Amino acid sequence: MSKQKAGRREAITIGLLLYDAVAVSIAFFLALWFRFDGHFAEIPARYLSAYVKFAPIYLIASILTFSLCRMYRSIWRYAGHSELLRIILATMITFVFQTVGITFLYQRMPLTYYVFGIVIQFVLTVGIRFSYRLILAIASQFDENKKGLRIMLVGAGAAGQMLLHDIQQGTRQYGRVWCIIDDDPEKQGRYVDGVPIVGGRDKIKEAAEKYQIDNIYIAIPSVSLPERKEILAICSETSCKVKMLPGLYQFVNEEISVSELKDVSITDLLGREPIQSDMEEVFRFLSGKTILVTGGGGSIGSELCRQIAKHNPRQLIIFDVYENNAYDIQMELQDKCPELNLVTLIGSVRDSRKLNSVFATYHPEIVFHAAAHKHVPLMEDSPCEAIKNNAIGTYKTAYAALMYGCKRFVLISTDKAVNPTNIMGASKRICEMIIQTFDAKVKAKETGDLPVLFTHFGTASEANGYRPVPEDAATEFVAVRFGNVLGSNGSVIPRFKKQIEAGGPVTVTHPEIIRYFMTIPEAVSLVLQAGTYAKGGEIFVLDMGSPVKIDTLARNLIKLSGLRPDIDIEIKYTGLRPGEKLFEEKLMSEEGLKTTPNKLIHIGCPIPFDNNAFLRDLAALMRVAYTNTDEVRTIVEKMVPTYHPKDAA
Repeated sequence: MSKQKAGRREAITIGLLLYDAVAVSIAFFLALWFRFDGHFAEIPARYLSAYVKFAPIYLIASILTFSLCRMYRSIWRYAGHSELLRIILATMITFVFQTVGITFLYQRMPLTYYVFGIVIQFVLTVGIRFSYRLILAIASQFDENKKGLRIMLVGAGAAGQMLLHDIQQGTRQYGRVWCIIDDDPEKQGRYVDGVPIVGGRDKIKEAAEKYQIDNIYIAIPSVSLPERKEILAICSETSCKVKMLPGLYQFVNEEISVSELKDVSITDLLGREPIQSDMEEVFRFLSGKTILVTGGGGSIGSELCRQIAKHNPRQLIIFDVYENNAYDIQMELQDKCPELNLVTLIGSVRDSRKLNSVFATYHPEIVFHAAAHKHVPLMEDSPCEAIKNNAIGTYKTAYAALMYGCKRFVLISTDKAVNPTNIMGASKRICEMIIQTFDAKVKAKETGDLPVLFTHFGTASEANGYRPVPEDAATEFVAVRFGNVLGSNGSVIPRFKKQIEAGGPVTVTHPEIIRYFMTIPEAVSLVLQAGTYAKGGEIFVLDMGSPVKIDTLARNLIKLSGLRPDIDIEIKYTGLRPGEKLFEEKLMSEEGLKTTPNKLIHIGCPIPFDNNAFLRDLAALMRVAYTNTDEVRTIVEKMVPTYHPKDAA
C-alpha cells in the first residue's frame, strides 16, 4: 500500500474514532433528554449526576469494544452484512455494559434511558458508516444515463463485489456495470447492488451484445490458467476491451479497485501453466559466493541480477558494455537491496585485457554469460559483429574464467542455435561448441590447446590478454537453451502493442510462423537451476509446452484490446526476414534427452565433434571476422554442419 493511501486510511480511522466518541457520549444524554420531553431543567439531578459520572467510563469501554470488533479496520465503502453484524455485536456488548455499570455503580435509570440510548447509539454509529455508500447506490440507480463505459463484470465473488463497489462509488467516471457473469448457478438470476447476474461464461457473448458492453473486467484472482484461457477465448469473440485482476495479492491486501486492473497479457494466453521451480537449492548454492553476470543490464541479465541479489551473494558484479542499461539495474538494486555488495563495471567481452582485470580483481566463482547480440535481421546485415561479440566474446570470457579459477560458467543460449538458418543462431551454436570444447579439455587435462586465439597472431603474451591455464583448472562449463522471452527488449509482444496503440497495421512476417515462448522469470529460473545442476558439458533445455502461432497471438491481442482484426486494425504480412525460419526447434536430431530433478528441465546430450579441428577453425573465423569480409559465412558453414542459410528463404 502506498504512503498516500496509508495516510488517507489513517486519517479516516482517526475521524471515525472521534465521531464514535461523540456519538456514544451524546446518545444516552439524548435518551434522558427525550424521556423528559426535551426539557433539560426537568431532568432530576440524580439522573444527570449518574450520567455525567459514568459517561467517561462508558466512552473508554465503547471505543475498546469497537476496536475489538474491528470497526476501525473495515473498508466501509465496501461494507456488507459482516460489517453490520460486527456493529450489532459491539452495540449489544456496550448495551450490557451501560445497563449493568450505571445501575450498580451510580443509579438505576428510567427504562426509556436504556432503550432509547442504545437505539440512538446504533443509528449514529451505523449511519455514518453506511450513509456514503447508500447515497452513491441511490444516485447510481437514478442515473440511468451515467457517462462513461458500459461494463460487464466477470466474477460475483468477494473480489468482484469490491470492484463493483469501487466503480459505483462515483469518485471517478469509470462507467457503469450493466451485468455480471458468474458460473455459480446459485448466484445466477440474482442481483448485486442492483446489477443482475445474467448467467455463466457461456452468456458472455450474448450479454455483451444485449447490454452493448464496451469493457469486460475479469475479477477472479484465483482462476486457473485453463479456465482463464477459456474465458479470454470467449471474450475475444466480442468487440470488448478486456482487463483483469493480476492475482491474489491485491485481494489479500484489500486493495482491489479499478486502478488495479491490467490489460490482458499474452502470458495469460500461453498454452501451459507457468513453470514453478523449487529454488531453495539454487539459492543455497548462490549464497556467499562472488557472482559475475555479463550483459547484466539486458533483459535476462538484469533479471538474473535481481534474483541473485535477493539471496545473499558475497558479491555481485554487473558487467555490460551499455552504460545506460548497467546504470538502470545498478540504481534499482541499490534502492531495493541496500546491503548488497554490488560492483557495476562497463566493458566489452571482446576485450581480453579488461576481462582479465575483472577476474584478477574480483575472482568470481560463478559466471552467468548473458552478453550477446540477439536480433536476427540485424546480425544478418552484420555477420562479423555477431561472430566477434557472440562467439569470440564467449571464448574470451570462458578462457578468463578458466585462467582465474572460476568454479562454474553458465552460457545463455537459444533455440535458434538448433539447425540455424541465420548467422545469429549459428554464432550461438558456436558458443555452445566452445563451452563443450572447454569442458572436454578441462576434464581430459588437455588445456594446452585452448589458448589458440591468443597465439594465432603470433607470440602469446599478457599484452594481448594471454595467460597460461593453471594445471589444476577445474571450471565446469554448461549452456542453457530456451526460446523467445516475453517482454524482453525488442520482443514481438511490445512491438505488437505499440502497433495496436498507433492504430496499426500489426506486422507479422508469415501467417504460419510459430515460436516457443517463456517469461523472463521462467528463463532466469532455468539459468539459475542449470548453474546448480551442472556437472560440465550439458546443454539444458526447458520444456516450453506447445509453440504459439504468431498470427494467432497478434489477432488475440487485437481482439482483447476491444478491436477487430482486419477491420479496425490491419494485419500486414511482410514476408520472412533474412535468416528467419517458420519454426524453432529445441534439439537437433542427433541430441537425446536426459532428465533432471526438475521434470520440466531436460539435458540435451552433446553431439561429439573434433575439438582440436574446431579450435583451429575458430582461430580462422576470428581472423576473417576482424577483416570484416563475407568469407565469415563460409567458415561458419564449415564449423556448424547444421547451419543452412539458404533454408531461410
